[in-house]
Order: sequence, then structure tokens, then C-alpha cells
Amino acid sequence: MTITTEQATWFAQTFSALADNVERAVLGKRHVVELVLTAMLSEGHVLLEDVPGTGKTSLARAVAQSVQGTTTRIQFTPDLLPGDITGITVYDQKTGEFDFHAGPIFANIVLADEINRASPKTQSALLEVMEEGRVTIDGVTRAVGKPFLVIATQNPVEQAGTYRLPEAQLDRFLLRTSLGYPDHAATVRILGRAAAPIDELAPVITPGALAGMAELATDVYVDALVLDYIARLVDATRSADEVRLGVSIRGALALTRASRAHAAAQGRTYVTPDDVKRLAVAVLAHRLILHPEAEFDGVTPEAVIGQVLLDVTPPTRKDAP
Repeated sequence: MTITTEQATWFAQTFSALADNVERAVLGKRHVVELVLTAMLSEGHVLLEDVPGTGKTSLARAVAQSVQGTTTRIQFTPDLLPGDITGITVYDQKTGEFDFHAGPIFANIVLADEINRASPKTQSALLEVMEEGRVTIDGVTRAVGKPFLVIATQNPVEQAGTYRLPEAQLDRFLLRTSLGYPDHAATVRILGRAAAPIDELAPVITPGALAGMAELATDVYVDALVLDYIARLVDATRSADEVRLGVSIRGALALTRASRAHAAAQGRTYVTPDDVKRLAVAVLAHRLILHPEAEFDGVTPEAVIGQVLLDVTPPTRKDAP
């Protein structure tokens, strides 16, 4: 069933209202805010590679406040254990039963701060929940609920005492982006206290309605020509000279899902090649593994995706259902 024009219009209006609300607290970062909302409505997760103090926690809290959701923050450290994330069962001597104590992963918006500082075992516990959407402890499976968005951060500057995320686990993130420092005008507004306090942000939508938006996004029409375009982009990453391992089928599916949500956010009932182009770098670049020689020469995954977008011809005919 294809999304209707009326539903697409409502989707776009609600998406814009959400972005406006979050941007009241996170000034000058409209593009990143929209990427995070797109990931949430695609039922994916976000990896932020940023230096400290750029507003990552504020972004997570503002998104949670806007959707009337819960938010938690997990500070990853080398001694963090998987149970510290997922929760544990504790024996109650009074009742003679085991009680489950939920971990911080049971929230709508989870900020996993400096994920690369935890051990690979702890990283895997988080990434497993991200992929499955549920936790199994002592044989009992518990769903984390919807919406469920993990915003994980990495500090690209300080690498002492860190554990690099394996490439196969990087593939679990729908997209990777960076907040970066605000521009001059936004900095002046922040210093002048123009940013709204996060606790004062009015909710725009309920978690249930947001889950409904995510369902609507899956009904956006994708023409066979656009699917062929996505497949050719992915194939091109695998054959690029600088690339040792290209984009997986999971990456192609992620780009398709994100393009659907992006199209609906524009008020359209169908995906165009431009939707794919706008999201390609954020969704695909972190999934590439480059040859060491290429990395030594200064080649970046973002540059490879940019070249692929230039080399692969998009379809000229854009069909709607």
C-alpha cells in the first residue's frame, strides 16, 4: 500500500515541526537535526564523530523532549560491563524470586557517549540491542520499545585508551554524521542565551504517533529505476580502486529506507534520485574499508562516495505510482 498525498503532507508538516522544535535548543544545525530525525523514522541509529562540547547530549535530549520520550546517557569507560547497559536480574531474598533491573538501554533515545572507550564485549552488547530491538537475559526476552534511537559518539581526536569499532559493527549504524562547531552567527546567539532550555521544549508528537510515522515511511513508493540506481551505486563502491571492502547489502537497504523517510519529509509519496544523493555520503561512507595505501595518500570514504555519485548516472525518468 502506497502512502497517500494527504498522509505525505501531514508527515512533512510534522517532520518540519519536530526539526524546528529541536533546533530551538540546538542552534544552527538544521541539516544534522534532520538527519537524526530521518534515522529515527527509518528505525535506524546514528554515529556522531565529534569533539567534546559540540552539543551531542543536548541534541539527544531535545529530540526526546520533542517526542515525549525518555532519554538516557551511558558514559562508556573501559570497565563498563554488558550488564551495565542491558540490565541484570537480582535475587530478592524476601520473595525468593529473581527481579529484573532494567539497564539504561530501555529508553526511547539513548546517548552512548564515547562508545569506543568500552571493551569490544560491551560494544557488542549495545550493537546487538540496536540490531534486534530487544534484550534476552536469563532466557527472558524483553523489547526495548518504540521509538528506539541510539546516538553513539566517538571522539576523533583523543584515541588513547580506546577500542576501535570493528567495520562489521559500524555497518549497524544507519548513518554517520558530525555536529561540528556552530558558525559565527549561531555562536553569537548561543552566547546571548538565544537557545531555548531543553526542559522547556513543548512536545510535538507522542511516541505512538511517531511509530505511526515510521510505518508510513515504509509505504513510500520506490520505482524500479531508483532501486537500480541504488544497486549501481553500491556496486560502484565495491569496484573502486581505493576500496578494499565496499558497501554491503545492509547498506543498500539502509539507503533505501532512509530515502523513503526523506521523501516523505519533503511531502512526496515517492523517492527520487535526489533523495538518494542527499543521503548517500551519510549512509554509505562509514561502511567502506579503504586500502592502506589509499588512506596513506589522504583518500577518505566521503571522497570515494562523492566520486561514485559523479560516475554513476542517475535515472532521468522519475516515476510516481
